[in-house]
Amino acid sequence: MTAQTETPETVTTVYKVSGMSCGHCEGSVSSEISELPGVSSVKAVASTGEVTVTSTAPLDEEAVRAAVDEAGFELVGRA
Repeated sequence: MTAQTETPETVTTVYKVSGMSCGHCEGSVSSEISELPGVSSVKAVASTGEVTVTSTAPLDEEAVRAAVDEAGFELVGRA
């Protein structure tokens, strides 16, 4: 099951990321993903490994994977 909801203006997708263990990790992942075109908000939670991304359109998963890799973590997939 894909955790993705859509409204006329936004798409919210929840991703699973492995390796986050603290607030600094959350900030690194959030910072990299927030640079992707169309992203309006990112909330990373280290304790669950979930990253909730709100964007103006569905994001290319490979672009999200590259952003997470750049932050030093691994995108497991969608939650």
